[in-house]
Amino acid sequence: MQRGFLSSRMASAPQVRTRGALMVTCVASPSKAPTSRLAKRSKVEIIKEKSDFLRHPLMEELVNDKTFISEEAVQLMKFHGSYMQDHREKRAFGQGKAYMFMMRTRQPAGAVTNQLYLTMDDLADKYGNGTLRLTTRQAYQLHGVLKHDLKTVFSTVIKNMGSTLAACGDVNRNVMAAAAPWKNRPDYVAAQKLAEDVADLLAPQSGAYYDVWLDGEKFVSVYKEDEKVTEDRKFNKFGTNIDNSPEPIYGTQFLPRKFKIAVTVPGDNSVDIFTQDLGIVVIMDPSGKEVQGYNITVGGGMGRTHRADETFPRLADPLCYVDKADIFHAVKAIVATQRDYGRRDDRKQARLKYLVHEWGIDKFRSVVEQYFGKKFEAFKPLPKWEFKDYLGWGDQGDGKLWYGLYVQNGRIKGEGKKALRAIIEKYGIPVTITANQNLILREIEPAWKSDILASLSAAGLKDVEEWDKLESGSMACPALPLCGLAVTEAERGLPDVNRRIRDIMTKVGISKDESFVVRMTGCPNGCARPYMAELGFVGDGPNSYQVYLGGNSNQTRLATLFADRVKLKDFEAFFEPVFLHFKNNKKVNEGFGDYAARVGVDAIRAFQASHQAAAAPAPAVAAAANGNGNGNGNGAKAPAAPAAAGVALDPTTVEALKALAKAQGKTVEQLVAEAAKQLTKGAK
Repeated sequence: MQRGFLSSRMASAPQVRTRGALMVTCVASPSKAPTSRLAKRSKVEIIKEKSDFLRHPLMEELVNDKTFISEEAVQLMKFHGSYMQDHREKRAFGQGKAYMFMMRTRQPAGAVTNQLYLTMDDLADKYGNGTLRLTTRQAYQLHGVLKHDLKTVFSTVIKNMGSTLAACGDVNRNVMAAAAPWKNRPDYVAAQKLAEDVADLLAPQSGAYYDVWLDGEKFVSVYKEDEKVTEDRKFNKFGTNIDNSPEPIYGTQFLPRKFKIAVTVPGDNSVDIFTQDLGIVVIMDPSGKEVQGYNITVGGGMGRTHRADETFPRLADPLCYVDKADIFHAVKAIVATQRDYGRRDDRKQARLKYLVHEWGIDKFRSVVEQYFGKKFEAFKPLPKWEFKDYLGWGDQGDGKLWYGLYVQNGRIKGEGKKALRAIIEKYGIPVTITANQNLILREIEPAWKSDILASLSAAGLKDVEEWDKLESGSMACPALPLCGLAVTEAERGLPDVNRRIRDIMTKVGISKDESFVVRMTGCPNGCARPYMAELGFVGDGPNSYQVYLGGNSNQTRLATLFADRVKLKDFEAFFEPVFLHFKNNKKVNEGFGDYAARVGVDAIRAFQASHQAAAAPAPAVAAAANGNGNGNGNGAKAPAAPAAAGVALDPTTVEALKALAKAQGKTVEQLVAEAAKQLTKGAK
């Protein structure tokens, strides 16, 4: 028997022996083997384990008479591409929640065949809410599907060469790619092909999807995955696969959380490459005709939770370069690392970004290399990133045209939906969904151009040149009334917010040619990637938002939190000094995000505070700063103090004002008086 260990059959109390003056304590072995005590796991992990690879209890619950499914089935339903939702504005008194389902499709690189577009359009009218939603991950969302229609809707998509498999859930989600349909750019063609191949590589393999939606029917598709995808998926020399499992990459537990991938070409950041768990950049050979290899980034992600500082958005780090032949092995190695080391006890800490953050990129690289089987090569130098929206007309390079149509917040509806359907059906046009929720019509003969423009215009679908650039560069998540996580408006609210922002900018003298990236979400999960925006809004309560400043136009820098709980009704008073400071302090050709990052949010807050204070009566400002109104600072802290007509001092402004006064060795009253004097002098 080894020293310090006792048989598990012996008494478990520690035994004490003496060796001269030294007392030695032998700690008893546990009565049970350590492996019998499983690590703590979230309840979702247990649901996955017991589901028979995502089958039960979902299959049973889809056929009962209830309008909803259980929490266990809800978790499994996500992997099949759907969320159960409650339409908050259709609840009837005494009848509980208005349950319905959102279906999301799998569209690698955003490519949609003509047949599938027409199918989705039909399904929206027959079984959905009459609209189609384009997502920030280049896929469709169909809202308003009732439970008893789910099998019809899902099976129809499958039989029309579509899929919803792994559009949600703890798996690799829809793989994005730079959307430009250039036939004469081998790099773009390669990026889009790789997105499709990686989606196939990481698609669930157990067959549960077809058991659930086609009752096990073997649907024969004309689509066949690339042979190298099949071959490399089976390869298991370095432990990427789980032996003898119906899910060779995922196993019974799948991944700890969602996993997002995007593919692009050097310089094109239309896919927000740094927000992805895994980013792939196509590197061409010197001729520009053949793929040489790929740069890889890891650890990006947007989601966070309010009042939980341990959750945060994060930019991806450069990881490595791999040769063309090794890309699938590299992808599997990264996914296997997340599968085996990502946290499964706390879903808020389970994304890959937290693993990379905890380990650091060097340790992460060394572990991935063990699954890869060899050392990675160094990341290749890249040109400066640019954001490309692919709106307006373009030449495919094969004699045909493409047309990028701005779709406000991704919602295709009303007369515009009818016009698009008519055009796409008449000419047999396929489409591509972009990462900014817009639509590219492809394979257009030049002779069709005038008819297409006339038809779109007649339906109120304007060319991008007719939109305010502030609007056409913005995007929002769906939020209310269907998303269960939303605490305020986003899709329905952003158009009016954009209009108000433009009015404020005009009021302070900023040219209408000035625009910047605006993004809005109804919760902190970040589906519309607001933390990359030059001006980001994140819902933190009813008609209330966090405001983020300082992202940039090419989406390579995180924005900084500027203010909490800014009320929608106070936007004019809140933003006027911000834009006035921008106008007076921006450099030539400097964008709003770059200006905010350069001067810093503290300087902007200080100016905002002094500007608002100058417009407010001094007693009101002092009362707000002191928290009561008696001047001693010992009263209850006021959430906001009335100022001049139409002006309110929010808590963020009050705190900034107090900090500024303290820094300058002045009282709040002195600071207000000086600011008012300067403002009056400026007006003269």
